[in-house]
Amino acid sequence: MNKLIAIVGPNASGKTGLSIKLAKKFNGEIVSADSRQIYKGMDIGTGKITKKEMQGIPHYLLDIASPKSRFTVAQYQKLALKAIKKIQKKIKIPFLVGGTGFYIQSVVDGIVIPEVKPDWKLRKKLEQKSAEELFSELKKLDPKRAEDIDRYNKRRLIRALEIIIKTKKPVPPIKKASKFDVLIIGVKKDFKKLKKLIEERLQKRLKQGMIAEVQKLKRSGVSWKRLEEFGLEYKYIALYLQKKLSYQEMVEKLQKEIEHYAKRQMTWFKRDKRIKWIENYTEAEKDVKKFCRLN
Repeated sequence: MNKLIAIVGPNASGKTGLSIKLAKKFNGEIVSADSRQIYKGMDIGTGKITKKEMQGIPHYLLDIASPKSRFTVAQYQKLALKAIKKIQKKIKIPFLVGGTGFYIQSVVDGIVIPEVKPDWKLRKKLEQKSAEELFSELKKLDPKRAEDIDRYNKRRLIRALEIIIKTKKPVPPIKKASKFDVLIIGVKKDFKKLKKLIEERLQKRLKQGMIAEVQKLKRSGVSWKRLEEFGLEYKYIALYLQKKLSYQEMVEKLQKEIEHYAKRQMTWFKRDKRIKWIENYTEAEKDVKKFCRLN
């Protein structure tokens, strides 16, 4: 049994709730594919699932790294494959769930990720450039990699350039050698509805104490620079706490940025023609049933 079900989609689209229902129905366990939920102490801002919400379904790859340290796609890939193997050994179905496209692709397509050690001097130099400048540099050096990278994600752009500069070669092509019999389900949401869901979720998180969470991370030794690197909620709350933004500006900018990020997620996922887009649980259940060949 080498089946793997991935559930993808933009922020606030309802992937978590859907994955719990499906995992309960089809004897599954969940592997998180969220690049910020791997960090300890980043709970409200990332929308990390609570013990109660898990409804007894085991979850893997949550709270596995310190926010002070860097966590690479290569590290994620290794741990995700290990977790999937563990679930399959129990004769259960692994559900890979999240919105970080590159994490999901690294597992589903068995991408070969070069083991290039960080060059802090080079990173510092690249850090001074804007995302636009970095993207333009990448386009010149490796047009192929530029085609499928998030052009606004400075961290990813710096890492791609670091690999190219250090190895003096383009980033190795994606190795389409999936180890799995895979079904990828995409949660489709009308963008108008999604905007409303993003707004409601943002207000809820602010009420739950998202600002206090960022203050706590700062007190524990996570620098402002590092918090800003995490983007979205952590970036704008960090700017607000440093008095660089008013509360209102922070909320407005956050809403806009989360919307932009959701659009970028959709652009990434829409490129993958294997994804079966669904609008509700009934459609998803039908696809999973067919995939598992259950009556």
